[in-house]
Amino acid sequence: MAVGKRSCGGGGGGGGGGWRELRPLVQLLLPLCVHWIAEEMTVSVLVDVTTSALCPGQSTCPEAIYINGIQQTVVGVFKMVVLPLLGQLADECGRKPMLLLTVSTTIFPFALLAMKQSKEFVYAYYAIRTVSYIISQGSIFCISVAYAADVIEDSKRAAAFSWITGLFSASHVLGNMLARFLPEKYIFDVSIVLLIFCPVYMQLFLSETVKSTPKQDPDSSSLGKIAKVLHRRYKSMRNAATIVVSSPALRGISLVSFFYELGMSGISSVLLYYLKAAFGYNKNQFSELLMMVGIGSIVSQMVVLPLLNPLVGEKVILCTALLSSIAYALLYGFAWASWVPYLSASFGVIYILVKPSTYAIISKASTSADQGKAQGFIAGVQSIASLLSPLAMSPLTSWFLSSNAPFDCKGFSIVCASICLVIALCYACLLKPEESPSQEMPDTEDLEAPLLRGTRCSSRDRTRQDPNCTAT
Repeated sequence: MAVGKRSCGGGGGGGGGGWRELRPLVQLLLPLCVHWIAEEMTVSVLVDVTTSALCPGQSTCPEAIYINGIQQTVVGVFKMVVLPLLGQLADECGRKPMLLLTVSTTIFPFALLAMKQSKEFVYAYYAIRTVSYIISQGSIFCISVAYAADVIEDSKRAAAFSWITGLFSASHVLGNMLARFLPEKYIFDVSIVLLIFCPVYMQLFLSETVKSTPKQDPDSSSLGKIAKVLHRRYKSMRNAATIVVSSPALRGISLVSFFYELGMSGISSVLLYYLKAAFGYNKNQFSELLMMVGIGSIVSQMVVLPLLNPLVGEKVILCTALLSSIAYALLYGFAWASWVPYLSASFGVIYILVKPSTYAIISKASTSADQGKAQGFIAGVQSIASLLSPLAMSPLTSWFLSSNAPFDCKGFSIVCASICLVIALCYACLLKPEESPSQEMPDTEDLEAPLLRGTRCSSRDRTRQDPNCTAT
């Protein structure tokens, strides 16, 4: 639940982003924006709902903090496998079915809270939401950016990615506005209606960009089919690892993403509970804080990044955003008055650029056939970080919020998380400008041949005579 949240394609820095770059993505972005609005409008309410159910009459709820930490750890464990798998399936089976799967899972946990908000229903919410997070958290962006890479030309992708993340922030602003002005009893009902709209719209209007190949061995036994699927999955995961490890840029951005996620996911998991315990924040203040960041993030992602990217490049933007994230964490950790979190949140306007600049770097370092694999593998690396961070952050936060703290610094755990952001900045400074990836990767193609049975590609790739493209 960060105040600013939550990889793929070809070359970097196209100048002048605008609506023209987004026209091929309208049928994707409309339902995604609705989905993000529906999710965000519940964020500021969940703290009050879970605290009231699990720790009635108390402002501090260690039980809720620990459950959030356990949830994040379990999600991280399974995402290490699921995220790369979904990225590979998006390359093989198509973007649309994977998007339909990921956006549908959020409906069920919120339906429970819409029915009842007792202690038992809150526990059931956490259980089902954990499964939902495993499938959808991170993978929606992964598959969406791969979809964008299919339909946006190389030189315009960085601008398109910044617009996508900008619309993500705009959706958060609208979601928080709804949360701020809607009565609490209607929030989950409205959210469910919006969440159901998304997969229905995608099913009706979203076009597929990947052509699946027919199955080769229809007469195989069920056991044989399962064995072949597992074998292909193993080879595909090994191929994804080879793609990332063999590229200095992808290897470097993996380290940046790991330490950034290690710090930010730890902060996200405890931040709102920390603000409630330390300063008595409620739903309305959470919504105001999130709206303030979201409005600034829209401008920085939709206007500032597309203008700056051709001038300074993705690396400079990434380093600046990481520096801002360090200031963000330290101000929260050392907050001495209730207005300081608002000052800290203002840095979210800058650090939000970590995501689009990371997408652009990964996009620039990946071939057209490896969008989902590269993104899925790096997302899997991030999931390792997200499972490790709550192991330290949950007990540390509960300790320093309690009366048994060794010294008076309620945000000490957030200060510790800022160390990970410093390490991410150091690795980002070591990144070297990426050249176009070599198209001649015989070892990689040998691994992939039995898996894909002919790489799918867009008509644009075939027009460019991309050697990775074969007819389907």
